[in-house]
Amino acid sequence: MSIKDQVAIVTGAAKGIGAAIARRYGREGVKVVVADIDAAGAKAVADEIQSTGGTAIAVATDVADEAAVHSLFEKTIAEFGTVDILVNNAGLISPMKHFLEADKAWWDMIVGVNLTGTFLCSLAAGKLMSRKGSGCIINMSSGGATRAHRCFVAYDATKGGIEAMSRAMALDLGPYGVRVNIMTPGSIDTTGIDEDGRKLRGTNIPLGRIGEPDDLAGAAVFLASADARYITGQSIVIDGGMLAQQRSATVDIRPPSEFPKLEDLP
Repeated sequence: MSIKDQVAIVTGAAKGIGAAIARRYGREGVKVVVADIDAAGAKAVADEIQSTGGTAIAVATDVADEAAVHSLFEKTIAEFGTVDILVNNAGLISPMKHFLEADKAWWDMIVGVNLTGTFLCSLAAGKLMSRKGSGCIINMSSGGATRAHRCFVAYDATKGGIEAMSRAMALDLGPYGVRVNIMTPGSIDTTGIDEDGRKLRGTNIPLGRIGEPDDLAGAAVFLASADARYITGQSIVIDGGMLAQQRSATVDIRPPSEFPKLEDLP
C-alpha cells in the first residue's frame, strides 16, 4: 500500500486522530502538511515527523475561514508543488448542548467547522486534483451520521451531511480521477481517558476495548493507496463493532460476561 512521496494535507492534526494519521503518513514517506487552528500543536506534530526522518510542515488553519483555507493550499503548493491526499479530520464535538438549550450561535459554530470546513477544503483540493487527473479525499464521519448521540444535535447533523456530501462529491469528481471516501470512527480515546472510563466504554464495544487514534491510521493509508483505486463514495467503519450491535453489552439479553469460557468448551 505504498503512498511514498505523495503530498497530504491532514486537518485537525495537532492531536488525536489527525495527529495519528499525520505521523503514520510521515512514516510511510508522505510529505505531510499538518493543519490545525492550534499553531503550536501543529508545529509539535510536524517537528516530531521531521525528527523521525519524515517530511512535514505545519500550517495554522481555521477550516471554517475561506481565506485561511486558501492560504493553506497556497502554502502547500509553494512548499511541495501539489496535493495528492486530503484528510478532512478537523471538527468540533463540544460544547455539548441538549436540543432545548441550543442557539443559533452554537449551531453555526459546529456546522461552520465540521460541514463548511470539509466543503471548503474539499473544493480547493478537488480543483487541484481534477486538473492533474488523480487524488484522494478522505472525510471523517461518525456513528452519529446514521444513529444518534444525546445532546449532539448539531454534531450529528454535520456528520450526516458529510456522508451525503461525500457520496455526491464522489459522483462529481470520479470522472476526473479523484476518489472521495469516508472514515467512520467509533469510541476513540483522544484525550487520555482514565482506566475506569476505558473499561466502562470497552464493556459496550464488541471487540472489548476502546479505540486508539492509531486504529484509524491504517485505514487512512489504505484509502489513499493504489490498493483502493476502485473504491469511491464508500465508508469504512472503524468502531470495534459498535454499529453492528442492536443493544449495548450492559443491557443485552446475554452480555459478554455470560459468554462461554474457553476452558469449558469441548
